Amino acid sequence: MSIEEIRLDKWLWAARFFKTRPLASDAVNGGHVHLNGQRVKAGRTVKPGDRLSINKAGELFEITVTAINKTRRPAKEARLLYEETEASRSRREQQQQMKKLAAQTRPVPKRRPDKRDREALKRFKTKF
Repeated sequence: MSIEEIRLDKWLWAARFFKTRPLASDAVNGGHVHLNGQRVKAGRTVKPGDRLSINKAGELFEITVTAINKTRRPAKEARLLYEETEASRSRREQQQQMKKLAAQTRPVPKRRPDKRDREALKRFKTKF
């Protein structure tokens, strides 16, 4: 493996898509990350020019790898490792707007549940 290539899970960790390498590895092995349109394993090497599809917490990132860095650097430097497509960025922003609108229409309770309310919820949940 040359300096121009790196393991996929390590690159995802260095680019700050995942907080730890095991989380990145689990996401790749779980099918949430595709390299050039194909499902791959965490040990597959990544090089500049590769396309990645990352499904993280319901958000889909379509990116192109532009650089390789073997160490985890600050977020500003990590953003230089990839370039997100305009369609992906606009789709994610639209999803975030929809989540905000949905949160505004959700009813807000006037107070937190007390012990009596918690017991009633517990009975209700175990009933079904």
